[in-house]
Amino acid sequence: MHSTSRQRRLTAVALTILAVHVSATACSSGSGSSGSDAAGGIYTVWDPYPQFAKGSDWAKLLDQCGTKAGVKIKRTAFDTSDLANKTLLAAQQGNSPDILIVDNPVVSTLAEAGVLTTTDDNKLDTSKTDANLLAAGQSGGKTYGTPIGANTLALYYNKGVLKKAGVDASSVKDWDSLTAALAKVKKAGKKGITFSAIGTEEGSFQFLPWFWGSGAKLTALDSAQGVTALSLWKGWIDNGYAPNSVLNNTQTTSWQEFASGDYAFGENGTWQLANAKKAGFDYGVIPIPAAKGGDAAAPTGGEFVTIPVQKGSARYGTSQKLVTCLTSGDALYKTDTTLSYVAPTGEVQAKQLAADADLKPWADAVRAAKGRTSDDLGTAYPKISEQMWKAVQAALSGSKSPQDALSEAQSAVK
Repeated sequence: MHSTSRQRRLTAVALTILAVHVSATACSSGSGSSGSDAAGGIYTVWDPYPQFAKGSDWAKLLDQCGTKAGVKIKRTAFDTSDLANKTLLAAQQGNSPDILIVDNPVVSTLAEAGVLTTTDDNKLDTSKTDANLLAAGQSGGKTYGTPIGANTLALYYNKGVLKKAGVDASSVKDWDSLTAALAKVKKAGKKGITFSAIGTEEGSFQFLPWFWGSGAKLTALDSAQGVTALSLWKGWIDNGYAPNSVLNNTQTTSWQEFASGDYAFGENGTWQLANAKKAGFDYGVIPIPAAKGGDAAAPTGGEFVTIPVQKGSARYGTSQKLVTCLTSGDALYKTDTTLSYVAPTGEVQAKQLAADADLKPWADAVRAAKGRTSDDLGTAYPKISEQMWKAVQAALSGSKSPQDALSEAQSAVK
């Protein structure tokens, strides 16, 4: 597996992987370590959860799965952006971890580099995993790992603001009814909607539900449908339904605007649920509507649990047991509750909803969600995303029309 061609692929994708940024939850830096331990009884796990220290529920769960598999776990947590680069370096040195938990858009890039084993190789059973979530880890007809959980985007709404404007949230079924609601909110003296349109992956992440909800595809950024989606956002700004601050908003600052209590709607993610409960006003959540009705596909955030390529295949059996332990049954429920994720299986989703009915709109949104690298885009996604966020910035700032911005973006991708 450590051939010259594989080394060339590892080097080539190192630049690509730098362009893929996590767009959901933000993590702080963590310390590094070497990969697979030479001692057969110690299995290394790399994850992007430095916020969970030794002794946390997550760390305890890893140890419990290790005990169940008859091995000890040596766990190292990295910042998400650092983890991908550390993984490439370890693969080049033939020193990969046994288990790698990585942000889902990175999976196809690592797979193309020859870093990850397929589920055919490692015998990991993914039959219970929701197909739309599993697709984020598929490339070239093969599957590389399994999701540990998912988060996505929806619309939070302020019940008090909508009541003052005479708007029933259940009336928001499509883009026309949403825009009509925003007009009523403005007329009532309140603010309409806030979101993140910053010139990074976060901006693309937040635009994607509207882009996909128009019927557009990432292989044709400048389609009539895509132009309609960008024109929707531009129209909201021009009419004062959305603030100019969206151009610089991260998902965090966008949430802070919504949490001020002045906005009717805020586009944000599952990870803000705890903050929503502390906001000091009654709120609700609805899926992002598609242009003509129904739920738009929002992008999936969250990580995949993968098994990297090793020098020999002897360790894969135990690695498969560890991954199975982490991604099934009570362990998966505990993990997704800790991470504020919706589970990737119907069985565990049902258990989550029984425990917390507030998760229902999020479970619905996740079932309609789509991986950013789905449609077999793989390593093409980062380039497409960069041109998308540049087009959004150009159109919303007024420097280009939505049509011209997306036409230029499509030309750049080609």
